[in-house]
Amino acid sequence: MKWFDRFLRNWRIRKAIPHLAKASRVLDVGCGDGTLLRRLSGGGFLGVGIDPRLTEPQAVIGLQFVRGSFPDDLPAREPFEVITMLAVLEHVPKGTKSDWASACHRLLNADGCVVLTVPSPRVDAILAVLRFFRLADGTALEEHHGFNPGEVTPLFELAGFRLATHKTFQLGLNNLFVFTKND
Repeated sequence: MKWFDRFLRNWRIRKAIPHLAKASRVLDVGCGDGTLLRRLSGGGFLGVGIDPRLTEPQAVIGLQFVRGSFPDDLPAREPFEVITMLAVLEHVPKGTKSDWASACHRLLNADGCVVLTVPSPRVDAILAVLRFFRLADGTALEEHHGFNPGEVTPLFELAGFRLATHKTFQLGLNNLFVFTKND
């Protein structure tokens, strides 16, 4: 991961953390190297990270990392308060996105929420240029499939969520969504 990729990842994390401040049980889907969960760890916090490309993250008390695909490879456990997906949903094949949203609903407690970020479609062209000049890795850029952030709200509303927050950041090139369960 190049410095620019880390810079963008850390920016996404900074936008998400205020929505996680009170959570003690968090599932981070597409956790990468576990940076988000490590920042939240300590004081009775329980975090689970799942990622098919997971490398061996540093062992931290209260954190469990699973190399595998969401939701199929996730071990059974008590419901979570928050599920995060930072720069993940755009990589999910179109036909399975609704399954992911339903899985989030099933895995959250009654007042749980989903915090996610997705890029603007313009990001693909920018990342392609940055990757060409070797300034960014543009991780799995080919998996974006022309994703449109306008798909996010209807997808999660159909799964039983209510939109609590939608904000753009990174000069309008990224989107933060927070959904709460309707239960």
